[in-house]
Order: sequence, then C-alpha cells, then structure tokens
Amino acid sequence: MLQRSSERVEMVVDIYETADTVRGQDPDTEKENSDSERHGGEQHTGGDTACSRCYRLTAVCVMLLLCVLLLAAITVLWIKFYILKTENNQLQTSYNNLTKERDQLQSSYNNLTKERDQLQSSYSNLAIERDQLQKERDRDLKILFVSYKRRCFIFNSSFYVMSNESKSWEESRKDCMDKGADLLIINSKEEQEFIGKQLVNHETWIGLSDREKEGDWKWVDGTPLTTKFWNQWEPNNAGDEDCVTVHASSSTWNDSQCSKKFPWICEKPQ
Repeated sequence: MLQRSSERVEMVVDIYETADTVRGQDPDTEKENSDSERHGGEQHTGGDTACSRCYRLTAVCVMLLLCVLLLAAITVLWIKFYILKTENNQLQTSYNNLTKERDQLQSSYNNLTKERDQLQSSYSNLAIERDQLQKERDRDLKILFVSYKRRCFIFNSSFYVMSNESKSWEESRKDCMDKGADLLIINSKEEQEFIGKQLVNHETWIGLSDREKEGDWKWVDGTPLTTKFWNQWEPNNAGDEDCVTVHASSSTWNDSQCSKKFPWICEKPQ
C-alpha cells in the first residue's frame, strides 16, 4: 500500500514538472526572460522550479495524510455506530421481553383479582347460608323444645327428643319429620350405651326397618345396617316384624310389628 502511495506521489510530481516545462515555453515567460536578459538580470528558473516541486510534494503528502486520517476517523465512527446499533437492538429486545413479561404479570394479576372476588363472593354467600342455617336450627330446636315438653338431651353432634306418647313406627317418624328431625340412627357402641341410659320406657322406636326388602335392614337415611346390637334370637320376624325397638332393660334391639304403638326418639344433627 505504501509503495502504491509513493508511485502516486511520483506521478503527481511528474505532472507538476511537465506543467512547469510547458509553462517555461509560454510566450509571456519568454518575453519576461528576454526583458531580463535585456536588462542584464540573472536567471533563477532552476531554483524556482526546485522550490515549487518541494512545495507541491509537501502539499500532496499533507493531503494524503489528511485522507488517511479521514479514512481512519470514518472507520472508527462506523465501528462505534455498529456497536451502538448492536447495543440498541439488544436493549430493544430486552425492552420487548420485559414488556411481554409485564403484560403476562398484569394478566395473571387480573385473573387472580377476579378469582379473589369470586372467592369473596362465594364466602359471603356461604356466610349468609351459614347464618340462615343457624337460624333455622335454632328455630327447629325451639320448636322441638316447645312441642315436646318432655326429655331432651345432646350427644356428640346430635340433639335428641324422647316422646312421652305412643304411636306406630310410621306415625312416630312423621312426627319427627314434621319438626325437622327423624327417628334415631345409632352409629356406634358409645351412642347405643348413651341412649340406653336415657330410656325410661320398656320399648322405644328407632329409625331401623326392613320394610322395603325382608332381611335388608336399613336406617331411615337409606344407609345399610353395619353396627348391630340385636337381642338374643333377634331379629326373628315373628308375625311380620319389620320395624325395630330398643329395650330399656338390656339396651338391645328387637324387631316388632310396625303397627304397634310405642314411644319414640327423634334425632336432629346439629
């Protein structure tokens, strides 16, 4: 590259020398030389040409140097521009990603807010239902206490009322249901023992029967019999006995005709 620059400089110098030679043959120049010779002046053409060549060579070198510096400056600026553009693209990509994440977070926040409002609404509705059920329970208990001026007791989570009248099994159950309860369901040995201690009548109706299918004993809520406290030789179905009573003396069960009249026990879960 330096060799090419030197060759170009020499070419420029040759051009200027050729121009000087041509100019040396200019009529005006010859006239001036003649005038100088006529007046006895000394010629200095060779010295002026050497100075001019040196000046022009210096000017050309300066110009080439300026071109090189300008090219270097342009290269540096282009590199900086490229770096800045690359960084700008990276920043734009990061900005777009952050904007997308922000939108996703906003969407998630909106969904969570909506779910929270729905849960709050459901909670409020459940609270209203709870209060209403509480009022209904208190009202039913009050009705039971007022309607049955007889023995009432509580075991675990159930409220019990023992009648002092005698009715058939079906009539006894209807009486319980009219007051928001049902005939007694015994689910455990502890409950059986507790009920046995409360009995004052010889036999009392409970909510167990096989009226739908003989031998298929079910409680009034439709659940099959699992825990059993039958008296010895029971159930024997002597004379179409499809309903069950509990004995006060032994706290065991006996099947009996559903049309017989006995006292009964109503149960209402709290």
